[in-house]
Order: sequence, then structure tokens, then C-alpha cells
Amino acid sequence: MVILAEKYKIELNYGQECNKMKKCISNDELAELPLSSFAGVIHVVEQPENIDKAVEYLSRQTILGFDTETRPAFKKGQTYPVSLLQLSTSDEAFLFRINKIGLPDGLVKILASPKILKMGVAIRDDIKILQRIVPFKPAGFIELQELVKDYGIENFSLKKLSAIVLGFRISKSARLTNWDAQELTEQQLIYGATDAWVSCEIYKQLLVTPIETVLCVPEIAESAPEE
Repeated sequence: MVILAEKYKIELNYGQECNKMKKCISNDELAELPLSSFAGVIHVVEQPENIDKAVEYLSRQTILGFDTETRPAFKKGQTYPVSLLQLSTSDEAFLFRINKIGLPDGLVKILASPKILKMGVAIRDDIKILQRIVPFKPAGFIELQELVKDYGIENFSLKKLSAIVLGFRISKSARLTNWDAQELTEQQLIYGATDAWVSCEIYKQLLVTPIETVLCVPEIAESAPEE
């Protein structure tokens, strides 16, 4: 399944000077920013026959935004396994319905590859829940919450990081929806794609931030969170 997401598309201003980035942003300031979401092609991978083509494309990339989604639990002690794994470039987002196809070998190889950088926010728990499905040694992961500290940024949620680094806000309204539903809604698809995509864009923006305007230069070395 492939859809085009054109909603809320805005132009990104790569190369903006670091001194235009704030260390933190208030909720009132956040509310004044334009709303944006992923505007590229969304691939929903929920059939085994679609896995290889998606993996082939992603295996050729060097930078991917990363995220997962899990059905929310509203009762004490209730938990659910991961439902969705999202990997995104600037133009194409792949949403793997793990609740339907499991964690295929090709995806595991991407998650374990030090040559493919995968960045996101609070990714340690995401990796752990994927390891419960198939044990693997993660490599090439970049935690944006740690990386932005080198730029003096003091807010660490994905919503506020997108505002500080990219200059727009993203919607989190679909976060507590049913990710195990038989069919995901358009709102869920755009939400899932946006979370992975915006991590990719934050990382790319930081890469072009002038070095002389930051306190120290971040090391973007291949790294892997602890298992």
C-alpha cells in the first residue's frame, strides 16, 4: 500500500545559522509555529511479498529516521507488543506492520548495520521491544536527545526538537490510537511517517550547522545503544 501525503507541506531551510536555534521553547511559542507533517510517499508494508522491495531500498540508504508505535494500554499491568516500525528518508517513509509480518531478517540486518545510521528520540526502549521479537545486536543508532546537548539545546521531546531545530511543530494527536487496528487511518499513517521523517530532518539540519557557532563539535560516530 502506497499513499502520497501532501498535507501541511512546508519548505525546510537547511543551513540556518545555529544562533537562530533556541536552547528551549515554551508551549506558547510552540503553538505559534506552523504545523507540518511528512509530505512524501508512505509505503505501508503489511504483506510478506512487499518486504523484500522495501528492504532493498532501505539497505541502500545511509541515513534513516527511526521510530516505533505500540498499542496504548489503559489498564494497570496491561502491555502490548510493538505494532509498527517506521524507517524514513527525506522523501519516502516505510511503515512495517510488525503485528502482521513480524520482524523479517532483512529488517534485522538494517537494524544491526553500522553503515546505515538510524536516528530517533528515546530509542533505547524502541530497540528493546524489537529485541523481544528477534534478538539482535543494534548498530548505527544515534540518540538525538544526546546529540542535541552538544548544541546547547535543553528540550528533548521530538515535538520541541522539531520546533527548535526545524522551525515547525508536529501533531502528536494520534499517539494514543489503536496501532493494532486491522487498517490504519490516514491520520495514523501520516503520524507514523512524520515521527521517523522528522528525526531524519533534525539530524541532517544539525549536520550543516556551522561548527564555529556551537560550543563543541558533536561526534557523529557509529554507535549502538546498550542491549
